[in-house]
Amino acid sequence: MPELPEVEALAHHLREHAVGRTVTRVDVASFGVLKTVSPQWTELHGRTVTGAGRYGKHLDLDCDGIHLVIHLARAGWLRWSDQLSPTPPKPGRGPLALRVHLGGPGFDLTEAGTKKGLAVWIVHDPKDVPSVARLGPDALELTRERLGELFTGRTERLKTALTDQPLIAGIGNAYSDEIMHAAKLSPYATPGKLSEEALDRLFDAMHEVLTNAVERSVGQDAARLKGEKRSGLKVHARAGLPCPVCGDTVREISFADKAFQYCPTCQTGGKPLADRRMSRLLK
Repeated sequence: MPELPEVEALAHHLREHAVGRTVTRVDVASFGVLKTVSPQWTELHGRTVTGAGRYGKHLDLDCDGIHLVIHLARAGWLRWSDQLSPTPPKPGRGPLALRVHLGGPGFDLTEAGTKKGLAVWIVHDPKDVPSVARLGPDALELTRERLGELFTGRTERLKTALTDQPLIAGIGNAYSDEIMHAAKLSPYATPGKLSEEALDRLFDAMHEVLTNAVERSVGQDAARLKGEKRSGLKVHARAGLPCPVCGDTVREISFADKAFQYCPTCQTGGKPLADRRMSRLLK
């Protein structure tokens, strides 16, 4: 799933390549991705792209006051092309969901797999999008003091808290694993019980991991961002491989529809976590 660094890199790419261009046509290949009915997508035609930004994991393309807001979900992606095909796509065929023509160049929104989550809103104000309106403070804009306030009294697992978008916006499954590994904290730690020193480590890790990922991603060709993300990970999606910090084997906790990874030596005092929905350690 694209998270804060990848979405920020896509926004940067659009600022560099799309801003100043005119939307000549929008092709909707999958009407299921459209979550709004007014304004219609045809109202984007003839408008100049005036900006591109990010709200958490949402991408925002400002077309002179009408915003195309995109959430790529788990398997969605934005594919830029310097020369799009002028032939309208056939609805309902293949991974293509929506195509935006910008006078020759433009981009496709695609989604792999059968479980569809890609969502597009066309609105006058990004905060008209319910999931944007609910977002908490952006992970890269948090202060250490604010992080402590947000975690006061929280009793869920640290993993859950870091990926809770109304609490902290922008962090998903992959970078939460990386942040906790860098901070040497267990995914099952209780946020409201973290010591001041642990909160310091978590805050520093959050900014270091995300800032480094943004710096690696920005400037990359949009089509290569997925590969860049994988190459920068130390524990996420590396179950069974040695931890690059201590050499211990990276372990995995699996749930029905997702999994997360961690290093026992770096994060849980050398003890593997129980691979089930109970926050206790194996004896």
